[in-house]
Amino acid sequence: MVDQLTLDLSLPPPTYAREDFVVSSGNREALAWLDRWPDWPAPALALSGPSGSGKTHLGRIWAARASATLMEGSDLDGKTVPDLLALASTSPAIVIEHADRAPERGLFHLYNLMRERGQYLLLISEAPPAHWHIALPDLASRLRAAPAVTVSSPDDELLGSIILKQLADRQLHAGAGVVQYLVPRMERSADAARRIVAALDRRALAESREIDRRLAIDVLAEVSPKEGK
Repeated sequence: MVDQLTLDLSLPPPTYAREDFVVSSGNREALAWLDRWPDWPAPALALSGPSGSGKTHLGRIWAARASATLMEGSDLDGKTVPDLLALASTSPAIVIEHADRAPERGLFHLYNLMRERGQYLLLISEAPPAHWHIALPDLASRLRAAPAVTVSSPDDELLGSIILKQLADRQLHAGAGVVQYLVPRMERSADAARRIVAALDRRALAESREIDRRLAIDVLAEVSPKEGK
């Protein structure tokens, strides 16, 4: 029954290992910049792209390599210079998600502290810093000097590859046409691919069904009702 899909066993947390990242034309340049570290021309790199494009995964790959602290831009709210000095003293590198939401003075002081120490920042946001509304001229000039790289939304080839990898990781076999049906109709994100494959797995097990196009239609209608039509 369809209702069984709503008895959702919680999805395991996503894995952000380097080997789980599927490389494509839309993210290859960004990955190359992260691999280039620490040979960056500035103490910061700005990584931008739409929701679901893999920015967080890229950030975690770099964090593992650089032993970086993970933060949200809002985590800098209310931080004093001594607070930021303590942070810089214990963090050889820092990843800031939603960096465009960080208070400008906090981000400016943190940038300066990391630069003075020869340490690094990865600033992640949907829009590149050139499109942020920055009132502090000194911060704007710092960010203009930092390299900026953009990742794009997954294309059909990448989404198909992600689905196939998720299926393989679960040791599942999908019948002909399943991936081709899902890709043009699903939400354009790696997370959506992960949710859909998890739903296919649960539904196939609960109903003793093969993972075929008919099951894909049912699952997509349940997980993404609009796309499933």
